[in-house]
Amino acid sequence: LAMAHLTVRNVSEAVVDALKRRAAANGRSVEAEHREVLRAALLGVDEDFAARAAGLRQRLRSSVESTDTIRANRNGAP
Repeated sequence: LAMAHLTVRNVSEAVVDALKRRAAANGRSVEAEHREVLRAALLGVDEDFAARAAGLRQRLRSSVESTDTIRANRNGAP
């Protein structure tokens, strides 16, 4: 598979800074992050989306069982 080279000119400092921050947050080089941004934007869904969504769902789950709350409210508990 041949790989092409891409040069992007006239990019604002704000965009470059945001790319650098995103790369650091994702543990990638700026070049690798640039490739990922282009891939995700042009080829579809982020490959890690399902894993991140599952993690978010897990964090948002309450530690209280809803049936216990309903039962307590029905029995007049505060």
